[in-house]
Amino acid sequence: MSVGAWEPQVGGPQNETKEGFNREQLLRLITIAESDTPFIESVKNEDKQASKLIRLPSQRWIDESDNWSSDQIWQLIRFFTQAEMKLPGWDAGAESAVIPLSKVLRQRSVPLTKDQLLWIRQHSNNRYLPYGPL
Repeated sequence: MSVGAWEPQVGGPQNETKEGFNREQLLRLITIAESDTPFIESVKNEDKQASKLIRLPSQRWIDESDNWSSDQIWQLIRFFTQAEMKLPGWDAGAESAVIPLSKVLRQRSVPLTKDQLLWIRQHSNNRYLPYGPL
């Protein structure tokens, strides 16, 4: 029996950033949110297993949002709002990615409109969305 030293892998999937975001996956989530296809039918199995995304620390989402347009951020908000209701294990409460993403839109002077706020309320039972705990 030999004992060797474990060396962690440097780097990961090619499209993964140092913060752990897979931009190809985020693009898929945006596309799902934009689609007219029923939500559950649109989500691939690998994406259904990525529930950790919704609970990543707020600052990571704020930093990552620099790579996305305001419309793409809105689509991510739509995806995460629906995921909490429709995908097992995606409930996030006050840790939801929707909260920092909504903050980014406010900081960009593109706050959520009344229609967007109503959409979130209609598609979520998370009392913390979109602005977090008081």
